[in-house]
Amino acid sequence: MTDRQRQIWIDRAAVTAAWIAALVFFFPIFWMVLTSFKTEGQAIQVPPLLIFEPTLENYLEIQDRTNYFKFAMNSVITAFGGTLVALLIAIPSAYSMAFNTTHRTKDVLMWMLSTKMLPAVGVLMPIYFLAQKFDLFDTRTLLVVIYAMMNLPIVMLILFNYFREIPKEILEASRMDGTSTFNEIRQIVLPLAWGGIASTALLSIILCWNEAFWSIVLTTTDASTLTAFVASFQAPEGLFWAKVSAVSTLACAPIVVFGWMAQKQLVQGLTFGAVK
Repeated sequence: MTDRQRQIWIDRAAVTAAWIAALVFFFPIFWMVLTSFKTEGQAIQVPPLLIFEPTLENYLEIQDRTNYFKFAMNSVITAFGGTLVALLIAIPSAYSMAFNTTHRTKDVLMWMLSTKMLPAVGVLMPIYFLAQKFDLFDTRTLLVVIYAMMNLPIVMLILFNYFREIPKEILEASRMDGTSTFNEIRQIVLPLAWGGIASTALLSIILCWNEAFWSIVLTTTDASTLTAFVASFQAPEGLFWAKVSAVSTLACAPIVVFGWMAQKQLVQGLTFGAVK
């Protein structure tokens, strides 16, 4: 076998492995959507049904039981709001740490990242009491702040790495021209790192959208997001798989569509700095 033939077989094996991995990751989503169009009896039938008459009764019952668009709007506001607040804090902080590096910079980054190892329940009581004291319980404002602080270490670390890829000579030239720090960030750093910032924002939005613990604990009705919406369909009798699948489909659909629309920015951000 020649080297060219061997390379062709390696490429085919890689493509086949990629398709298998894609199908493995896609199958749970496919099965969730498929189950959402079944009746409760069909959803738990063994062996599972692949051919059946689809029904919309689960979606109609969900709409009759609750206001889906209220939960969806809360998710949009808190996810985008939390991401915006995190970026407003992280961009100048990452800029300072990337272009004014000291021997303590890595220690600070590691300390910030280590806060993600703290279980959320460990800080539940202080946050709960503060929310009650400042009358923020069951408000979007509280969730925006919580989500921003929750994702800030990850956003900071990613932006720090993106900013380090920007040649310092460009900034030194701008400083010689008398550019202020604010204009340096706005006119040079942000345009050059736009792909990285966009992909970081997308990741933060997805993390905020999928956050369930704080949404369930710190909200009741007014500020509940789609994750709390899904949890509300758990009954003492057990899980109703068809209805839960329909609710989960409605909760996942917006972020899946958003990710598909923003895939160009995501790919650009993931490849930022790959080639100098």
